[in-house]
Amino acid sequence: MLNLFRLKKRGPNQKYPADYLKDEQNEPETNIQKNDYIEDWEKELTKSRDYTKTFYLNQESGKKFHFTFLSSLVEEEVLDNNVLPSLLNGEFWKIADVKKLLPIADVELSSNTADIPQRLLNGYIMLTIEGDTSEFAFISASKQVVRSVTAPEIEFSVVGPKEAFVESIGQNLNLIRKRLPIQELIAEEFTVGKLSKTKVIVLYIDGIINKEIVNTVKQRIGDIEKDEIADSSYFTQMISDNGHSPFPQLLDTERPDRVASSLAEGKVVILVDGSPHALIGPTSLTEFFNSFEDYFLNWILASFIRLIRLFAVTFSILITPLYVAVVTYHYELIPKDLLITLVTSRRVVPFPPVLEVLFLEVTIELLREAGARLPTKVGQTIGIVGGIVIGTASVEAGLTSNVLLIFIALSALASFTTPVYQMSNTIRIMRFPFLFMAEIWGLLGITIAFCFLLVHLLRLTSLGFPFMEPIFPLRMKDFKDALFRFPFKSQALRPQFLRTSNPVRFSKEKASKKKDIDE
Repeated sequence: MLNLFRLKKRGPNQKYPADYLKDEQNEPETNIQKNDYIEDWEKELTKSRDYTKTFYLNQESGKKFHFTFLSSLVEEEVLDNNVLPSLLNGEFWKIADVKKLLPIADVELSSNTADIPQRLLNGYIMLTIEGDTSEFAFISASKQVVRSVTAPEIEFSVVGPKEAFVESIGQNLNLIRKRLPIQELIAEEFTVGKLSKTKVIVLYIDGIINKEIVNTVKQRIGDIEKDEIADSSYFTQMISDNGHSPFPQLLDTERPDRVASSLAEGKVVILVDGSPHALIGPTSLTEFFNSFEDYFLNWILASFIRLIRLFAVTFSILITPLYVAVVTYHYELIPKDLLITLVTSRRVVPFPPVLEVLFLEVTIELLREAGARLPTKVGQTIGIVGGIVIGTASVEAGLTSNVLLIFIALSALASFTTPVYQMSNTIRIMRFPFLFMAEIWGLLGITIAFCFLLVHLLRLTSLGFPFMEPIFPLRMKDFKDALFRFPFKSQALRPQFLRTSNPVRFSKEKASKKKDIDE
């Protein structure tokens, strides 16, 4: 019969045959020699409750061996069902023989003691044989605590796939490779964060990607100096070309299908362990107003919807500043019939137009923030009821005009049409500089604010590529999938501004041919 010795008891739910268990006081001493480095890391880890060390003896070979691992990071069923039976029943004399016995692919042999702490913290089991301290084995048995794949919540679409990324970087990589099962899809892994040791994967398709893009991303990731990385949003701020700009320069998405399409275009994708979002770059301003659902619709409908979004964004930014400018300085531009309506609605309002607008704008922002932070059902109730009650009460109290209330409601509604959440936040902020400039100089102030915004956008870049492409620099070929979406057969070339290694997607001549049914 095999004798099993345990140096440390495991969880109360773990059961073993009574003949195998020995009293800890009668356990034999190990002859494994430990150097000072191992004693240092072991001294630290033994302070943790989940540190586990088990000792075993196989009578057939007479070899004593022990496992060292962190129970919170290891799937102990792998140890009990796969690893332990093989080592107890099999015959081995040195650590190299263990790799042949175990039915696990990820078994690494090492003689570098510096690898031990990090391997244990990554969910590996360390196996050591008594009498052979020059080498040890790391057995992969990491515990995967992940949620199931669900439908996208932020980039929801009526038609198309209903899969979204989760917090596991391995699962996210699986969702992408399932859509691009090609060997040219390269996944390079990095570790970022002195404390968090966060895994980061850079994805690109070799043979299509412009190598300058990959080198830029890898260099910027390597230059990051931070102790902890919690989400991909950190990278948006740390590797962007201009970290002081309110405009996001990397496209954030939770959709694997959008990532696969961007990789096929010749872009690079960044996955961060623990984040359910991926970053895509380089990107342009027009991409933030394009939903991936546009590709599931007829090109005429998709183009019309894109124009609606652009109009909505412009309306959301300019409607309240125009109201302030016209009512304050340029009331002669208002038609007489409409002017009577405005005068009637404002005759009891004691505040100037800018304060009236600021009161309602800040109220809308408070309702948005409250609705986002509260539970879903409560948040929806707060948003609807709060908006109706506060709006009606402010008009009846004479604090605001009913015409302005309509403009504010339409402006808030128009801002919701932006499909990318990060750009939606930027649009919310843009209204306030225009509003203050309209109060100071009227329409001239709005024009000056627009010029400043345009100059900022023209100077902005994404991983070194123009952010305003294809508007500036002007590239007519890239307009086929920018403000409009042309038919698929007209998009035979990849975006010109990316300067991809292989600019051709497919043969346009072959795609244009329509064979007769008899051929």
